[in-house]
Amino acid sequence: MYHLLFYDYVENMLEQRDPFRPGHLAYARGFVERGLLKMAGAYADTVDGAVFVFTTGDPAQVADFVAHDPYVQNGLVPSHRIRPWNVVIGGES
Repeated sequence: MYHLLFYDYVENMLEQRDPFRPGHLAYARGFVERGLLKMAGAYADTVDGAVFVFTTGDPAQVADFVAHDPYVQNGLVPSHRIRPWNVVIGGES
């Protein structure tokens, strides 16, 4: 089972993220190293959000990621959604 995490960013995210970006990226890489996060990235055309693909069946692990992410802790993510995702092609399906 996978989980998708959707972030909604504040306006002017590109200008506001600089002090927190190194911590956010290091934190996310830790989840990759633990095998819980497969990939992540911001939307390309308008940087108003991001998507994360978690390889865990436990939504509590995704919620833990959100709670401790420097972007969230510093008010750059005003809202988020966690959705279970049934992969039928690719991945570990």
